[in-house]
Amino acid sequence: MSFDRTLKIAPSILAADFANFGSECEAIEAQGADWVHVDVMDGHFVPNITFGPATCAAIRPHIKGVMDVHLMISPVDPYIDAFAQAGADVITAHIEAGPHIHRTLQAIRGAGAKAGLALNPVTPANTVEHLLDMVDLICVMTVNPGFGGQKFIHSQIDKVRQLRAMIGDRPVHIEIDGGVDPSTAPLVANAGADVLVAGSAVFKGGSVSDPAPYGANIRAIRDAANGTYV
Repeated sequence: MSFDRTLKIAPSILAADFANFGSECEAIEAQGADWVHVDVMDGHFVPNITFGPATCAAIRPHIKGVMDVHLMISPVDPYIDAFAQAGADVITAHIEAGPHIHRTLQAIRGAGAKAGLALNPVTPANTVEHLLDMVDLICVMTVNPGFGGQKFIHSQIDKVRQLRAMIGDRPVHIEIDGGVDPSTAPLVANAGADVLVAGSAVFKGGSVSDPAPYGANIRAIRDAANGTYV
């Protein structure tokens, strides 16, 4: 997985047909998705339960590109190896999920995955100041984590700008997760984000048997954001 700052659309399978995950992953990639985003929730750190390592292992053969695994769980460390072995290219942990985030980031990289760090909306940008050389991606939550289909929190745009300035020329992605659609994509791309996670905005109107709407939705988000990030 090489680094570049070109805009990437990462559909979240949280909005996909749960009975057809493999086919859904193949469909969104065929329709232009750059990454596949997997939202892992434990019913403890967030008030919802979704997927585990077994699901990631099952869909991995159906994903040609990057499998981006977002762990909304606590504790994180006991599960890092399992998600890495399941084929995660990126494993993202929340800074709020445990007391020793340095150890967590080291463990993710030690397991052979790229290390992501997620920030809830209330968490300020400066909390990552001493972690920037330990991460490959910073995920800015633009909704409160736990459920798809929530409204975008506009106050997070300033956080993205702050992070972009802090990162400088480091090879660190800024990912946006929550409420991304054609109206919000240019706002975050202009602020410095280069990976956009979208769930319902990608999967609405389509299906495995009729995937063309997925492509139209992905293009709409990409076209809205293109040309705004330098």
